[in-house]
Amino acid sequence: MKHAIITSFLGKLRDRFCEYQEPLSIEQKLERMAQIPGVTGAEVVHPYEVDTVEAMRSHLDRLKLGISAINVNIKGDPIFAYGSLCSPDASVRNKACGMIKAAKDYAKALGADKVTCCPLSDGYDYPFHTDYRKAWSRMVDTVREAAEHLPEIPLFMEYKPSETRVHCTLDSAAKALLLCEAVGNPNVGVTIDIGHSIYGGETPAEALAHVAMSGFPYYVHINDNNGKWDWDLMAGTNNLWLYIEFLYYLKELNYTGWITSDTSPVRQDAIETFAFNVRITDRIWNWLDQMDREAIGHHLERNEFLPILKMLEPFLFADAKAAIGAR
Repeated sequence: MKHAIITSFLGKLRDRFCEYQEPLSIEQKLERMAQIPGVTGAEVVHPYEVDTVEAMRSHLDRLKLGISAINVNIKGDPIFAYGSLCSPDASVRNKACGMIKAAKDYAKALGADKVTCCPLSDGYDYPFHTDYRKAWSRMVDTVREAAEHLPEIPLFMEYKPSETRVHCTLDSAAKALLLCEAVGNPNVGVTIDIGHSIYGGETPAEALAHVAMSGFPYYVHINDNNGKWDWDLMAGTNNLWLYIEFLYYLKELNYTGWITSDTSPVRQDAIETFAFNVRITDRIWNWLDQMDREAIGHHLERNEFLPILKMLEPFLFADAKAAIGAR
């Protein structure tokens, strides 16, 4: 597997009340990343968390790291407080579009193969707060223009139910696919964030299946939560069954892309947090190589859950049994 981390989570973090960890430069964050076994890639945030192309390439080469994606932030500037891709102000939309294009330029110069974007400031907070038809049309038009720039660098749109808006315009896998269809560019895809999917009431494996069946490209962020908020917890710690199922479908789909940790270690050791993400993901992934997936597929076709559960039991409890016996 190709494991990556969004570099923002390796430095200073904050919530509404507190700050956590120490502020670090992008070089220092990459150096921390290189200490984590199994991690070979970085998703860096443009334009706020990058060095020049030359300096970034030097860091990556020295640390033997690759780039999973360039994440373009179109929410951090105060000009986007009321929207970016959907803004009724053409100058604001143009700025957001220009930032995506600039991220694509940076990706091409650096040798990255994708840009990802989560338009969190686009949405509404109240009924009668926006014209849904015009807002959607503006998003489609702006994404289409951004996607046409350097089409060889695919643009992946990440959906989320809410934050910073009460209702995000791009709030589900279905809406993300609707956007891809409306834009009409095969190089526009979907970033599936497992936590966003769970928080939005989806089953992540089902969302993945629908996106994959559409033919549009997809990219994966891993984390977890309790379904009440996007807490960005460690992968599989609240919804292990859902995570196993999600990885099963990735395996069935022959996914060879990056698995990128979008996990926030606000009260945990950052290096240990991401090392756990790698370990749990690799253990499940390797176990799926040993499983009779044809048998799993047979039972799924017949809607038979218990036989699959019995196949999973030894994987989940064998090590614990051996450890107890050794004591």
